[in-house]
Amino acid sequence: MRKRFLSWLDREFVELSAEAQPAASAADEASLLFQRFDDELTGDGLSLNGTVRTRLWARDRQSRDLASIERRRILSGEARSASSSYIAPGHFDSDGRVAVDLLAMISPKADARKHLVEYDPPIVPIRFLVYDSVVVLSGVTSVQPTLEGQLDNILPRIEGSLTEAGTTWASVARISFYLHRSRAIKELQTLFDARIQASIPNREVVLVDGFSTEGKLCEIEVTGVVQAP
Repeated sequence: MRKRFLSWLDREFVELSAEAQPAASAADEASLLFQRFDDELTGDGLSLNGTVRTRLWARDRQSRDLASIERRRILSGEARSASSSYIAPGHFDSDGRVAVDLLAMISPKADARKHLVEYDPPIVPIRFLVYDSVVVLSGVTSVQPTLEGQLDNILPRIEGSLTEAGTTWASVARISFYLHRSRAIKELQTLFDARIQASIPNREVVLVDGFSTEGKLCEIEVTGVVQAP
């Protein structure tokens, strides 16, 4: 397990990343992995309730689907958070089928509570959350036939979530693009820059092999802060 503490957005966070140990099924691997995370957080006086984002990695679609169901079961109630999932066999150094990155907030303000906003109608991932003025969007995807069409679908939806959360692209602190490895990074960057002119301090592109549904070419994760009145 990899563990780091970080100061970011004027808050303190802990980030846990680990690959599951091989088990009877991908669901079992996910269950055991989240138990390890829970034990690690408990040792620091924390809990899964502070989770703001999880990113699930899987070797194949079946493992992704089974692990995603288990994640939803475990991270319920106050532990529910923004989420995303990717198929990427090259992500693994072990024989496990599932890996997870988890980001949790440490010591939010005493009166801070997670505000979860669902899609309409609700689906498995939340649309976004606001926690102690930090805005965290679940990964946003599209099934339009081209990368250009997908960005034209994804980016206005992200902007709508930012607006509803009380912020704008100008207050986005990190944007992460998970791009199908069949597409060129330069193409993605050119398409994005033609549509969004905001200066985002942290931009990253990660190549993956698949998403929750066939045909998706890109998934975008966004984290920012509520703008001060």
